[in-house]
Amino acid sequence: MAQTYTTKEIADLVGIHGNTVRFYEDIGFLTKPRRLKNGYRIYTDLQLAQCRLVRCAMKAEVLQNGLRKKAVDILRLCAALEWDAALSAAREYAAMIQREIERAQSAIVTVENIIHAGSPLEAPPMKRQDAAKALSVTTETLRTWERSGLIQVRRGANGYRVYFPEDMGRLNIIRTLRCAGYSLSAILRLLSQLDSHRTRSVEAILNTPGDNEDIVSVCDRLILSLQSTAVDAVKLMVMIENMKEKFSTLQ
Repeated sequence: MAQTYTTKEIADLVGIHGNTVRFYEDIGFLTKPRRLKNGYRIYTDLQLAQCRLVRCAMKAEVLQNGLRKKAVDILRLCAALEWDAALSAAREYAAMIQREIERAQSAIVTVENIIHAGSPLEAPPMKRQDAAKALSVTTETLRTWERSGLIQVRRGANGYRVYFPEDMGRLNIIRTLRCAGYSLSAILRLLSQLDSHRTRSVEAILNTPGDNEDIVSVCDRLILSLQSTAVDAVKLMVMIENMKEKFSTLQ
């Protein structure tokens, strides 16, 4: 006879609250369990495995560029017992994570090149609108970066903000890292180190929050978080393979 579980037993085995188990069911992460006449749910090893799969998939804090949506798709395919489709989606998920890692690493190389190249000091200063156009961002984006302390812009004789070549180099660094998913606090950390003429590598600075940073987000250590998510993506594929082998007769 197949092993069965109550909501509380499933929750205790997985290490979550009973309401979380019911939430997983409500949003389509679990195959609908059988119910007794009194309405109580009866779970099996299938839902236990699915809850553990959810816990592994939702560990990923990196949400950018469709990663979270792909993880959700994987869970719902498994709840529908679509094992081959879930495996295919999991492989796509792993490939997406690898592309994000490469994007983050490429941004570091670009930033290092910008730093070493320096600024064309003979270039004329720009107004905010012209600077935004040159960087392919909005003027509001520039305002946000200024309000966040990433750059301090001087004003011309007429009172308007003026962006000099060294400002454009700094803005290029900010834009490159933001496009790759780095947080504003990680970028501020890097720029502060550059302003202090410290010699640590760009990657080390971006991935090592300082002691004075009380709240550290996933994008404050982006590459490390992506690498951890890549490891979990491999675990997901193994778990789905095992579930397919064990529960394929339920289809």
